[in-house]
Amino acid sequence: MWLQYINRHSTGLWLMVGYPTSVCDSEGGGWGSRGWYRLEPGSTVIPLMTFNPATTFYAEADDGGTWSGPYVVTVPLEPFDDYCWKVASSTGQRVGMQLLTSSYSMFNYIRPIELG
Repeated sequence: MWLQYINRHSTGLWLMVGYPTSVCDSEGGGWGSRGWYRLEPGSTVIPLMTFNPATTFYAEADDGGTWSGPYVVTVPLEPFDDYCWKVASSTGQRVGMQLLTSSYSMFNYIRPIELG
């Protein structure tokens, strides 16, 4: 499925996504991430194509709003791709990823980002 995010928040935001990947089996616990994607209000991004129904995301808005969850990982401050979760990093930002599941992994999934 193509995983598409839409910013329906009133300000711009930065987004990162997490996903199961065999690239990170040996050093990342089987999970990788990519980010930072910039989304202005009303804009969209498709950061991932996957057949796995479980993914995660974290977003933070210019006004301080966040969308987070219990899966804590340290990620680079600069844009990154296929960053394994359990790779040791002395620099970066600790974020809590929110789990997102889809029961229809063969179809495209759209995730609106809005506070409420």
